[in-house]
Formats: sequence, structure tokens, C-alpha cells
Amino acid sequence: FSFDLQIKDLKNFTNLISQIKQSNFKFKIIRHKQKKMLSLEESLKILKETNALLEGHFILSSGLHSPQYVQCAKLMSKPEKAHKICASLSEKIINEFKDFDLVLSPAIGGIVIGYEIGRLLKKETIFSERVDGKFVLRRDFLIKKNQRVIVVEDVITTGKSSLECSHIIQKMGGKIVGYACIIDRSNGKSLIKDKIVSQVQLSIPTYTKENLPKELIGIDAIKPGSRNL
Repeated sequence: FSFDLQIKDLKNFTNLISQIKQSNFKFKIIRHKQKKMLSLEESLKILKETNALLEGHFILSSGLHSPQYVQCAKLMSKPEKAHKICASLSEKIINEFKDFDLVLSPAIGGIVIGYEIGRLLKKETIFSERVDGKFVLRRDFLIKKNQRVIVVEDVITTGKSSLECSHIIQKMGGKIVGYACIIDRSNGKSLIKDKIVSQVQLSIPTYTKENLPKELIGIDAIKPGSRNL
């Protein structure tokens, strides 16, 4: 048999091991390294090092305009640094969501992060993609009845993509356990009413086309998102 033991008193632990040895029990001690969750400062440092935090005039997937954009594809293009972010997020996920079977991510932005979270947590991982403007499951992906699912993506602003994924889960008879992302930039205004587990929360202003500030009006807008793909 096996069990986990947290050692707080090394002297007593040493005495315990001595007693076990005298009883002729065969045993093996495996030391587990404590996984470290990154701080906000450490996470932002990695995002800046990978040029994932951009400044300019951007049109988000939601249609809103912003002076900053988080391009997680740049982060994921640096696997060693991306692993640190994903490993930290995976720890937060298992601390919040104790029991789930499946990871579902929206294409395109959520595919790589969803795969990496699934790999780290040893969970099956699938993704949805748009057909005629609506998210669907293709490639023989299935959600079984009563299967417990978390939705994972790169960035959440309005939460629209994640909610579209949740509709797929409900339609197929699955159960929505929760939502997670690398960056939560919703400022508490997401359409998602459940808790969002994120590695980084950013407060980045967004504007409608009719309500642009002066500093953005004179800058040509770029639409870097992947909602139409």
C-alpha cells in the first residue's frame, strides 16, 4: 500500500523510520517535489519576455476596441516558458475543481492551452471549432452523458466563446464543472456567472466603436483574434 505523508518534524519522522526498519517491513520513500504556482509578477514577466503583451489599437474577438492585446500564441510559441504558466494554472485548476473528466477548448486560441492543461492533469482533451459561425464538435469528438467537463481557453474578455462551449456540453448531456484561462481580462463583466480560474487577471480598458478615446482614434485598428477562423 502507499500513502502521502507531510513531514513537519524531521526528528520524529527519523524515529518512525527506525521503528519500521526494526519491524522488518519493506518500504520505499519517494520524495515529491512541491509544485510552485507562479505569482502575478512572475507570470507578467514571462508574458512580457515572450512579447505576448502588445500595445496599439486592437479589435477584440468580442468586437470591442482596446489599447492592449494579449497574444497568447506568442507565449505558446516558447514551450519552456509556456510550460511554467500552464503548470501553475493546472495547479489552480485542480485546487478549485476536484473532479472532472474532460477538457474542452474553443479553436483556435484555446487548442494549445487546452492540450497542455489536459496533458499536465492527465485528462482527455478536445476542442470545438466554428462551422457557419457557430461552435460545434467535429473530428469524431464526443461528450458522453454526465461527463464532467471544464472549459479552458487562452483569454476571457466577454466569455462568449466559453459560453458557446458550455452550450455544446449541455446539449450533449455533459456537466459543466467550471471555466479556466491563462488571462482573465473581463474586469468582472464577463457573461460567465460562475467562477473563472485564471493564471493572470488584467484590468485592460475596452471601448465600443462609438466611444473610442482620442488616443485610439488616430491609430489604425488591428484585428488579431481568431473568432472567424
